[in-house]
Amino acid sequence: MTDQVHRGRRVGIVVRTKNRPWFLRRTLRDIAAQQFADWEICIVNDGGDPAAVDEAVLKLPDATRERVRVHHNRQPTGRSAAANQGMRDLDTEFAVLHDDDDLWHPAFLERAVSHLDAHAEDIGVMARTEIVYESADGDGFVEVGRAPFWPQLAEITYADLLQVNRAVPISYLYRRVLHDEIGFYREDLHAAEDWEFNLRTALRYHIGFIDGEPLAYWMQRRGVDGELGNSMFALAAEHDHYDRLVRDEALRAHVIAQGPGLALYLTRFIQDEVARQLDERRSLGQHLASAVRDWRRGRRTR
Repeated sequence: MTDQVHRGRRVGIVVRTKNRPWFLRRTLRDIAAQQFADWEICIVNDGGDPAAVDEAVLKLPDATRERVRVHHNRQPTGRSAAANQGMRDLDTEFAVLHDDDDLWHPAFLERAVSHLDAHAEDIGVMARTEIVYESADGDGFVEVGRAPFWPQLAEITYADLLQVNRAVPISYLYRRVLHDEIGFYREDLHAAEDWEFNLRTALRYHIGFIDGEPLAYWMQRRGVDGELGNSMFALAAEHDHYDRLVRDEALRAHVIAQGPGLALYLTRFIQDEVARQLDERRSLGQHLASAVRDWRRGRRTR
């Protein structure tokens, strides 16, 4: 990794937002409540109402407001481009992408920074995460339930990330120099951009993991679409599309370099193996059903 001298604060927090002032106000309060205080915020308002964002910032205490910078995009540039805009503006040792609707445990930054200070070999660290379900209540939202996110997760591996993303941006603090090493978020991906970025990262570097109580909260709102929705539901089709696109690109690159042999074998092998397991389960089900019928007939006879 490239050594850098940072003139600013240790942690740079990029908050991307668009026409969600209630969420933005909540997020700014959440950041201000962190036990670790050496941070700055870069808000990227990606095509939303500038007045609402400026009002949310002006309501902050002076000591907090002086650590906040705001970029107003007159036209939306997209999720990934907005994230990159904020990351390029940082001159900090660490960076984190904090969507305007997600939240932290007050100890998140303190424990994440402490981990990276103690583990120089880790390019970043992800914390155990909890899903928090919320629903509309007046002008805002209230919590209606919780669920663990990947409760069996004990470490971050490239193999696991190949299957599916095991982290969300709110849980991931990383060294800002990472962008100089592997680049930024792909701006042609309008969903799943964090997963693709994590794949590139894990291929070259080790990502740490903070186990124990959840330190990051991924807020989800079932049935809420539009600007107030969260990407898990509002962008479900886009997530599926870009997931397939990334996998197809990687497969074609592999075939160009290595030939189609392995890909051809695996696609047929997987198809045949799935069919075999389904036949096995059907056969087992028929056997159990026959055994139950025999047992019932014997019971009636007795």
